[in-house]
Amino acid sequence: MKELDWSNIGFGYMPTDYNVRIYYRNGEWGKLEINSSEMISMHMAATCLHYGQEAFEGLKAFRGKDGKIRIFRLDENAARLQRSCNGILMPELPTERFKEAVLEAVKLNERFIPPYESGASLYIRPLMIGTGPQVGVKPANEYLFIIFVTPVGPYFKGGFSANPYVITRKYDRAAPHGTGTFKVGGNYAASLRASREAHEAGYSAEFYLDAREHKYIDECGAANFFGIKNNTYITPLSTSILPSITNKSLMQLATDMGMEVERRPILEEELSTFEEAGACGTAAVISPIAKIDDPEKDHTYIIAKDGKPGPVSTKLYNKLRAIQYGDEPDKYGWITVVE
Repeated sequence: MKELDWSNIGFGYMPTDYNVRIYYRNGEWGKLEINSSEMISMHMAATCLHYGQEAFEGLKAFRGKDGKIRIFRLDENAARLQRSCNGILMPELPTERFKEAVLEAVKLNERFIPPYESGASLYIRPLMIGTGPQVGVKPANEYLFIIFVTPVGPYFKGGFSANPYVITRKYDRAAPHGTGTFKVGGNYAASLRASREAHEAGYSAEFYLDAREHKYIDECGAANFFGIKNNTYITPLSTSILPSITNKSLMQLATDMGMEVERRPILEEELSTFEEAGACGTAAVISPIAKIDDPEKDHTYIIAKDGKPGPVSTKLYNKLRAIQYGDEPDKYGWITVVE
């Protein structure tokens, strides 16, 4: 492998050496298999192709200053995948099998883990798909669980910097009590057009309001929203939002920093009262919000008045990153060190 310019790789797919797979057949999970092919062979009537029976996860591995490799919140990703699978009638992969597969995929591709302080990390993508053929709308009888990894840089080109967002009213990401709380591909397919239009208009991402009334804040593109005011970390409570593991971690850190934490519905108009705000998720960790435009109301909510990340967002970002890289002790049990 030629030496990569780790500090300048983007957030995209780069081939690595191996992926790992586990098949579900005859009502049980098989043995873990190691594969060097990037291709999957499946039946043309597979349920993942026709009825969207698929779910996925995203987590990262980091190389620390001490050379050790750390994976962030493995158990939480296993649990969220299980919830997604349960929601669309796929068999749940036991947590220990999930951990076994993640660790094997990381070890097999260790040479692709970026060095410490490069600003890059190893992105881990677990995927579950229905491979059994069906013509009627019903669950498959066979499934494939697969994990591939790829080194990635910052999700946004500017890294940890304040970004502009735009509210979309033409499109909804997910309906209340639909699949919005599950990490399934259909939610992302529903966001593609809105995302493209936002990028073409010069924004980092689109900003969704609740699908029922278009009054409350829901998601920031493919990330959770949080706002900061009066020493309080506030994040939406909704039946159509994916429960972000990063957001859950930030809520814990905010509590330990002496802040109040509130999960509740947030009216759009409340955006004008926040001292800071951000989008958070595995890919970006925290993307501070500079402003949010609402073209239909011809209104702009200025969040970062100086155009820079705020002090609370910066402190949260640095604290979480320090735990991920092993620069600070992990008193929460969030880290799995690869042996």
